Amino acid sequence: MDDQAIGLRKHRAAGKADNVKVDLIAFVVAVNGSQPCVLTIGQADTLPSGPFALEHRSLQSGLRGWVEQQTGHRLGYIEQLYTFADRDRIGAERQQRVISISYLALTRKEQAAGSPKCGWQSWYEYFPWEDHRSGTPAVVLDVLRPRLIEWANGVGDSATRRERWQRATIAFGFDDRLWNEELTLQRYELVYEAGLVQEAVRGRDAGPPPLVPSKSMVADHRRIVATGIARLRSKIKYRPVVFELMPPVFTLLQLQRTVEALAGRLIHKPNFRRLIEQQELVEETGEATTETGGRPAKLFRFRHAVLDDRLIAGTKLPLARG
Repeated sequence: MDDQAIGLRKHRAAGKADNVKVDLIAFVVAVNGSQPCVLTIGQADTLPSGPFALEHRSLQSGLRGWVEQQTGHRLGYIEQLYTFADRDRIGAERQQRVISISYLALTRKEQAAGSPKCGWQSWYEYFPWEDHRSGTPAVVLDVLRPRLIEWANGVGDSATRRERWQRATIAFGFDDRLWNEELTLQRYELVYEAGLVQEAVRGRDAGPPPLVPSKSMVADHRRIVATGIARLRSKIKYRPVVFELMPPVFTLLQLQRTVEALAGRLIHKPNFRRLIEQQELVEETGEATTETGGRPAKLFRFRHAVLDDRLIAGTKLPLARG
């Protein structure tokens, strides 16, 4: 049993469980073609989750049980993501403090047996401003920029106006700043603070706000997804976790497209292939495929021995700048 689970049980045993609830939430990721997808339940607005119960052997076993029960999908690779415990994160009307322990899980979409109660959604439906593979999205230039300017100028003192706009330029790459794909959470928190997403205006009596077109989620599940995207975008640069999302054999182009889907950025093809070769991450299978069109493409598989040989550290993906 992990230390965090032991601590939670001691907390309950001390008689403090009446006003504290512990939830386990899964951010399950797969890649479908060119789209990074998140596993959802309900109206595609809820992440698989459930309470941590005394009968659960550990936090991970509890999470795996809830995900399998709700989606029919057995989790493979998982890692703890973040613990959310803000007092008002679920809603002011709640009398309980809800502590949500979130996990990042990576899988292959075809491995999910599935359930009519669950489905896969592109995470760019929730964060349309995050996909820069075809350049800066129109929603950033035509919608977010003018509304963030209006928000930044909506306060009286000049220092706060400057501070707000500086945050916006750093987060979204305005005013000739470079786009940083890892700032997903900061961008979501900024548009939330500016009142530009549905979650920020729930329960308000005011008229319809000028929302940015995007799919919303229950409670703060979209914030959890943003946290997970940021973690994964950072991690694929120094750990070979992307292979958890790949089929057993694949072409180098398929691998590149998967990384680009996750990063929301294009990759310099020759440099990417050179990096893969230098790190000795893959090996040829001796077979080829013609499914890509044109001449046959060599098939590769992940070298699992690389996990035993050494840690992959100090590498950076050759992301295209534009």
